Amino acid sequence: MKRDYRDKQITIIGAGSTGRSLAKFFLSQGARVVLSDNRSAELLDNLDELEKAGVRMDLGGHTQELFTAADLIVTSPGVPLDIPVLDLCRQHGVPILGEVEIAWHQLTGTMIGITGTNGKSTVTTLIGEMLKAWGENAFVGGNLGTPLIDAVGRDYQWQVVELSSFQLETIEDFRPGYAMLINVSEDHLDRYPDMASYVAAKARIFENLGENDIAILNADDPQVMQAASATAANKICFSSQTVLESGMSLSDDKIIWRWQGAEIIFAANELKLRGQHNRENVMAALIPLLIEGCPAEIAWSAARNFTGLAHRMEFLGELNGASWYDDSKGTNIGSVVKSLAGLEKPVVLIAGGKDKKGDLSALVPVIRDKVDHLVLIGAAAERMSHAFDGLAKIHRAADMHETVGIAAQVSSPGGSVLLSPGCSSFDMFKNFAERGRIFSREFHALSCAGEARNGN
Repeated sequence: MKRDYRDKQITIIGAGSTGRSLAKFFLSQGARVVLSDNRSAELLDNLDELEKAGVRMDLGGHTQELFTAADLIVTSPGVPLDIPVLDLCRQHGVPILGEVEIAWHQLTGTMIGITGTNGKSTVTTLIGEMLKAWGENAFVGGNLGTPLIDAVGRDYQWQVVELSSFQLETIEDFRPGYAMLINVSEDHLDRYPDMASYVAAKARIFENLGENDIAILNADDPQVMQAASATAANKICFSSQTVLESGMSLSDDKIIWRWQGAEIIFAANELKLRGQHNRENVMAALIPLLIEGCPAEIAWSAARNFTGLAHRMEFLGELNGASWYDDSKGTNIGSVVKSLAGLEKPVVLIAGGKDKKGDLSALVPVIRDKVDHLVLIGAAAERMSHAFDGLAKIHRAADMHETVGIAAQVSSPGGSVLLSPGCSSFDMFKNFAERGRIFSREFHALSCAGEARNGN
């Protein structure tokens, strides 16, 4: 049900892209809008137009009166919910919601919500490609990039929404028709007190589902199945370890879809995406499309031709006989494990960044088996250096230019160089995309310099 915000005082916390989109939406609804951010105006972009339109700016801190006097506080995804000004709002009974909740109340059409620790951007984008191939009008975004609030007021038949645990913390009635949890592994333990709290945040995607909704689950992940154990929704699973009587399975390089007595088989070796984890991503993405009646040949053609996302095991080229990969989006330990699993020894692994306090022990066996050299960067380098001491030769680098130079020197013909940081980027870069772009730029500069020296 759409909500009426006319003449309400709305305070938005966070003046990034989501906050700015929220401000525009609430202005269009006739609300009185405050945009608040700890950062100063010099560190923020694109605020002049909003200020001219009547948005009140509260920058360089949070003015308590603008929060306690508000009818509603709306948070951007990256804002921790335990900051003092939000605690004060709770004491005064001011409701606090997130952008996804606000947008959901304004939207119609079929929504597919995707969450998980790894692969959710790939699944979200691939579903969007399948819908495009089917000729459907779909919004594709959320945590992936474009805020969901930007879909409001536009005639989308579908919304395909990547959802982070941060976004799910601030829902109330949010209820996608399809709710997908593709996997769970350690992440964001710099924000959550323990793994159980992180899983509980992910599990909120199921809390409002009814018997006519569908939960899409990874049957091979016990934490996923536990997180969805109480949902009233219909559960449809995918598995790469067991052939399911109903659902999506992987067996002998075949993807098998069994549903309501029918069976469809796809040849997994036709996929351009590489790695077991990507086959699982494809299986998850196919399920809602096939249930909704998309012809199998259309959905599979889109899946078969999908080459993946930038900064997610993106092949950059070869240098001195070694293959280089940009996996800057590998921001947690589980993701690094999966990326290394797809490579053969010897690997030069570039890791580090803003430490998310994850358990590094899961990387120990795969580093011992696959990695000859570690190049460590950023705030997490010290902890990683201690954790991986003796497993590989360790190098420290101050910036990406030095990192790429070291990696080129120590790499071996027939081996690989992998940027898969296992950490967020915010100690050295604006985001994972900037980190990946700079890595790619430094690689190509070094590669071109090498070609020039060789007279090519």
